[in-house]
Amino acid sequence: MGGPEGRFHFAVDRGGTFTDVFAQCPGGHVRVLKLLSEDPANYADAPTEGIRRILEQEGGMPLPRDRPLDTSRIASIRMGTTVATNALLERRGERVALLVTRGFRDLLHVGTQAREDLFDLAVPMPEVLYEEVLEVDERVVLYRGEPGAGTPVKGRTGDLLEVQQPVDLGGLRGKLEGLLSRGIRSLAVVLMHSYAWAQHEQQVGALAQELGFTHVSLSSEAMPMVRIVPRGHTACADAYLTPTIQRYVEGFRRGFQGQLKDVQVLFMRSDGGLAPMDSFSGSRAVLSGPAGGVVGYAATTYRVEGGQPVIGFDMGGTSTDVSRYAGEFEHVFEASTAGVTLQAPQLDINTVAAGGGSRLFFRSGLFVVGPESAGAHPGPACYRKGGPVTVTDANLVLGRLLPASFPCIFGPGEDQPLSPEASRKALEAVATEVNSFLTNGPCPASPLSLEEVAMGFVRVANEAMCRPIRALTQARGHDPSAHVLACFGGAGGQHACAIARALGMDTVHIHRSHISTESFLHLRYQGTDCALMVSAHLHPATARSPRAGDFGAAFVERYMREFGFVIPERPVVVDDVRVRGTGRSGLRLEDVPRAQTGPPRVDKMTQCYFEGGYQETPVYLLGELGYGHKLQGPCLIIDSNSTILVEPGCQAEVTETGDIRISVGAEAPSTVGAQLDPIHLSIFSHRFMSIAEQMGRILQRTAISTNIKERLDFSCALFGPDGGLVSNAPHIPVHLGAMQETVQFQIQQLGADLRPGDVLLSNHPSAGGSHLPDLTVITPVFWPGQTRPVFYVASRGHHADIGGITPGSMPPHSTTLQQEGAVFLSFKLVQGGVFQEEAVTEALRAPGKIPGCSGTRNLHDNLSDLRAQVAANQKGIQLVGELIGQYGLDVVQAYMGHIQANAELAVRDMLRAFGTSRQARGLPLEVSAEDHMDDGSPIRLRVQINLSQGSAVFDFSGTGPEVFGNLNAPRAITLSALIYCLRCLVGRDIPLNQGCLAPVRVVIPRGSILDPSPEAAVVGGNVLTSQRVVDVILGAFGACAASQGCMNNVTLGNAHMGYYETVAGGAGAGPGWHGRSGVHSHMTNTRITDPEILESRYPVIVRRFELRLGSGGLGRFRGGDGVVRELLFREEALLSVLTERRAFRPYGLHGGEPGARGLNLLIRKDGRTVNLGGKTSVPVYPGDVFCLHTPGGGGYGDPDDPAPQLPGSPQQSPAFPERGSVYEYRRAQEAV
Repeated sequence: MGGPEGRFHFAVDRGGTFTDVFAQCPGGHVRVLKLLSEDPANYADAPTEGIRRILEQEGGMPLPRDRPLDTSRIASIRMGTTVATNALLERRGERVALLVTRGFRDLLHVGTQAREDLFDLAVPMPEVLYEEVLEVDERVVLYRGEPGAGTPVKGRTGDLLEVQQPVDLGGLRGKLEGLLSRGIRSLAVVLMHSYAWAQHEQQVGALAQELGFTHVSLSSEAMPMVRIVPRGHTACADAYLTPTIQRYVEGFRRGFQGQLKDVQVLFMRSDGGLAPMDSFSGSRAVLSGPAGGVVGYAATTYRVEGGQPVIGFDMGGTSTDVSRYAGEFEHVFEASTAGVTLQAPQLDINTVAAGGGSRLFFRSGLFVVGPESAGAHPGPACYRKGGPVTVTDANLVLGRLLPASFPCIFGPGEDQPLSPEASRKALEAVATEVNSFLTNGPCPASPLSLEEVAMGFVRVANEAMCRPIRALTQARGHDPSAHVLACFGGAGGQHACAIARALGMDTVHIHRSHISTESFLHLRYQGTDCALMVSAHLHPATARSPRAGDFGAAFVERYMREFGFVIPERPVVVDDVRVRGTGRSGLRLEDVPRAQTGPPRVDKMTQCYFEGGYQETPVYLLGELGYGHKLQGPCLIIDSNSTILVEPGCQAEVTETGDIRISVGAEAPSTVGAQLDPIHLSIFSHRFMSIAEQMGRILQRTAISTNIKERLDFSCALFGPDGGLVSNAPHIPVHLGAMQETVQFQIQQLGADLRPGDVLLSNHPSAGGSHLPDLTVITPVFWPGQTRPVFYVASRGHHADIGGITPGSMPPHSTTLQQEGAVFLSFKLVQGGVFQEEAVTEALRAPGKIPGCSGTRNLHDNLSDLRAQVAANQKGIQLVGELIGQYGLDVVQAYMGHIQANAELAVRDMLRAFGTSRQARGLPLEVSAEDHMDDGSPIRLRVQINLSQGSAVFDFSGTGPEVFGNLNAPRAITLSALIYCLRCLVGRDIPLNQGCLAPVRVVIPRGSILDPSPEAAVVGGNVLTSQRVVDVILGAFGACAASQGCMNNVTLGNAHMGYYETVAGGAGAGPGWHGRSGVHSHMTNTRITDPEILESRYPVIVRRFELRLGSGGLGRFRGGDGVVRELLFREEALLSVLTERRAFRPYGLHGGEPGARGLNLLIRKDGRTVNLGGKTSVPVYPGDVFCLHTPGGGGYGDPDDPAPQLPGSPQQSPAFPERGSVYEYRRAQEAV
């Protein structure tokens, strides 16, 4: 609007790789400029430099970089920036101290206790943001009216609380002064239950400000929501980032005369709103950059396309952001960025590690894109800085990017064009690997041209980006093909047509780049944890609803859409109230293109590579195109900011506002044969995994129990006609490979007795079961013309109760399988399309006929969840059918085999490398290890490597016999542990399927603790013995020292409540890393209940939850410490513990010392302390305290050895961290 005032309006997007500057110039014309976000050799700040260049070019006079810019001609600046995100990613924020309630000093270090990467033995975790911790002597608890309780106070949530200990400000003063003397000026104050009773935090904050701290973030102000862990992370992020942002703002101001005093400067917040420069804060800024794109397409594409829902596709240099808009912004109110979980309103932007800078690899016959990125420095190979080959290089080789359309900002001097030669050279090295595999591999094939290799990587990148879009739509009940794809970001234009085609979309929209309030209620059904932040946007107020709208109807509608059912008999609970104010303002384009009737001018002709070869491709300049111009694909449309590829069969037209609208035609039919093609291998890998993922989302949506819907304790998988695993998602360690045994048992058991419309149910350990509460539902997939199933789909879910001697069906003292609940060996749950409700009800109630046992205690949830598992399998059948319909049965089954062979190849490569390493050091090709359960039962393993074949025999002969107790582990558990270990040893992402075990022969003696009799109790084998099997396998390979080797199972219950948790310990150290402290390891990854939630729902007080310092084994690399957890009981209850490593310590390796044993103590109210031992049930009374000391991890290497050259565990390169609701769902699923 350059408008009457004749001044500039700037909008700036400072991304991770590039900064884009949009200027509305006096007179109405537009200038757009792109420059590198980081170029310290040439300028200090990219947004300032971009504004300087435009002002210089428009004014025709040089503006020196070392002088502040004249602001008299600048009306406004709006900026979305990654400054906060980058500071969080790179840990470059303010020095911060954490002030936390005594007993919780390590609470944010432990966090949820779940690890980020299931298979990385080093357990890399983001470091905490604070530098020091001060424990504050104070305590507030929920008031329960026990005898001797103090006078209750009413919190701002309406809850009654009891101040058990006022805050000790006198003792705190000296400690705060010590922080100041050490140079720390920023504080995060996080006290228990401050979301409801903030007075203690306010008193601490007032004292800190009085003493001279420059920034104090109170968790009760940063985000007053229940759950101290994410609230604490939010307060720390605010204290860590806000001073950094303020410094950036001050630095930005200094680049302008008058410090921008008379210029309106607004920054984009994570929730899509704009904040004045002076109130732009850290915890609300982490998605500042990506949020701008969502707001932009919501204001344009959605309106232009007549209200059709829109998928935002923002592909940048480092990553791709995917989002959805259908009339209202989709927010999340808790999400993780750079390993920090923030409770703050954020647009639901899902980030995947696939951008223009994503690196390209060929690994064991598979095309792999990312997650590693070249970043801005050194950038892709074509940037002339020695960078690696990336997606951008592949597009350049294919002719889809023209160097002449990019500014000369590359090379060491930032003055050279893109280098196609460097791209070709870098890609040729990868093509050599590809063709060596094709000519010398297991299925010899013709070599690929350089262009075919580049095209393959582009197609694999496209499929990787389709997966989160499918999850964002199909998983929530939306059809992806009903959406418009709104494409922005510098790299998106080359991929938009292909992405839209793959998802069935027919339209791509590419952009040229009054105060209202909206109320939200955080609602959930009583007794569930699955809360939804609900707006009444489309539900007007009624006589019985609040004035802001009918939130009840809105909640029911959304719950039904997302989960497939409602619970009308349950009350709806309000957890939080939010009000969002929106001020809408915008820049109006005044230089919209004029209507055109003549044909557009072709700037030049070029050669672009598509499927089938090169095609003559016209190049158009966007600035020369007018409203109404239509362009047939293939063609390139060049803008100063991006390159748009219109693929063959598509048509682009210029809209009235100057945007590009592409109508996506059907893809030309192509023939995919059954012979191995590494490109299609990668694509089928994504498609098979997507089937399993979509099954999981359907199961989560339609299940009703807390275990499946909220804890996500389930797995879904696809199997071949022989029952061999093809894909399994997500990766719950103890489920890996186990379902394969179940499916294969059913095939052997029933054979030809399977018919269309049959669905099987099984949980028996001798039929591939893990423990009885894990019910597996199996559906055969039939295809016309085939008499036997062509695939199988299955879902395994943990049911909260299936009967037995104790509630929860996980008794600590069971001695027979019957005591653990209902048993299904090979049961037809659905026969001929009819759900056998009467028969399955009878089977679930059958344990009640056994003395001392009960039938299922929650039949309704059992039946509902079984139906949900059947529905999930049906979704799998539908998706398998679509895949067969697209490619043909023979091709799909062939690639099933190819995917399994690829996993086999990766494991064989690892075994060969391990054997070669030992041989080179003169060591034998046989390794062995032994460890013991606490009862003395040995687990023995001997591994014999066949170097020429890349195979191995894993022989557990000598392992102890079946035990009179429940530590017996079914054979399937050992196979799951073995697949887990093999994947860890491979050290990179591979398909987890039957092929992993193909190079391996497993010998397990019948009647042993690892292959017990059919009647043996097994519940402890699933949660404890599985951990010892992993310790033994990794010990044999010398990969790392033992981790805590236990899940520390704790159960608490009485007549009206029941609670179960597993507790973290220390991870083992390894070559090059210290063991992580306070984390779950190996076969479990369960999140722990937040202390505030635990205290609000159960009659306990968490007195301590901190690291058990010194419990990790000493070594060149130290083992991780366990934790100390103290629970004070407020009611009479039965406490059960099922634990290990209370007698035998977690071993150290290569001279490292073992970790400390665990210890279970009960401190009676009268002060008497009792050692409970490892496995027991004991009544507890008000005032009693359970004190759990979990084991530490073993150390690695002699502490006196300065540089041990020892066999190592593979280390993974750093990857761009994902984020968004799709990532949070997968992370939660892997944390069960």
